[in-house]
Amino acid sequence: MKKILVTGGCGYIGSHTIVDLIQNGFHVISADNNSRSNPSILEGIEKTTGVKVKNYTIDLCILDDTHAVFQENPDIAGIIHFAAYKAVGESVQQPLMYFENNLNSLINILKCAAEFNIPNFVFSSSCTVYGNPEEVPVTETTAWREAESAYGSTKQMGEKIVQQTANATHIQSVLLRYFNPVGAHPSNNIGEIPVGQPANLVPAITQTAIGKLSQMKVHGDDYPTRDGSCIRDYIHVSDIAHAHTLALNYLLEHRNSSNCDVFNLGSGNGHSVLEVIGTFEKVTGHKLNYAIGPRRPGDVIAIYANNEKARTILGWTPQYNLDDMMLTAWNWEVKLNRDENLFGSKNATLN
Repeated sequence: MKKILVTGGCGYIGSHTIVDLIQNGFHVISADNNSRSNPSILEGIEKTTGVKVKNYTIDLCILDDTHAVFQENPDIAGIIHFAAYKAVGESVQQPLMYFENNLNSLINILKCAAEFNIPNFVFSSSCTVYGNPEEVPVTETTAWREAESAYGSTKQMGEKIVQQTANATHIQSVLLRYFNPVGAHPSNNIGEIPVGQPANLVPAITQTAIGKLSQMKVHGDDYPTRDGSCIRDYIHVSDIAHAHTLALNYLLEHRNSSNCDVFNLGSGNGHSVLEVIGTFEKVTGHKLNYAIGPRRPGDVIAIYANNEKARTILGWTPQYNLDDMMLTAWNWEVKLNRDENLFGSKNATLN
């Protein structure tokens, strides 16, 4: 069993990827300081896989602490790097915090990968690197435009850091640009646990529907789209997770044709905010209380993926549609709410 380090392993996509890796025969360790995640998600991973995953509760921006993980695990075969702040709106308000956290942690991980001769590196990137594209769907060769947020800028910079590090070292890398991961694992053992007010659409929908939020705000209905709301490419988090396993195997099997390859991870379909709300109402039977508000700084108008490269080269095929995404997200929200009522918010994940 090859050992894989997943940074941000207690986070939303990280935890789902750990489950997928374990189910595909990997031994996984995690590094997550839980500043934006809940450590009890590890219980959900164990419940799903039967495997207890070790998490190093360290700040990856501290090089000595990061270095110590690699010293303790000299047999790491690959790294999947998720750990980063990801709230677009917050990044617009606090750009320096995002540059400091997201870039310093990446640099420290790459320093250790180079020092300990770890050849395989998968980087969690984002469709925000494209900015406001002139044409959609975007392909991996679509020209970047100015990022609309500091978060997007950190992903643009992060990709360049990974690429140039790969050029100068033995590290082989894959950049995965995913679009809008939503939903929860079909086991209902793990899912998204937002910290504070949810910044993403689907948790805002589910928290409003269950009564945690009194009303949800749609950020603008005057965009040049079919119904005036922003258009995004929503993809189930389990489909995203499996793509990381495929990308890792792509490197481990030496099938990569360059030292830094890139893949879009999206469904290939664009759905507006109002369409997502309509789908949620249809599959759950719950009418959502929402209001139209002003545009939100940092939001692009419309973006969705051409995913042909990932399908062809990685053999990746999304398994879940938008109905599945909304239903699994709702089932997870119901479970969280039930557990909070039974055990209190401290034990709200999966006891």
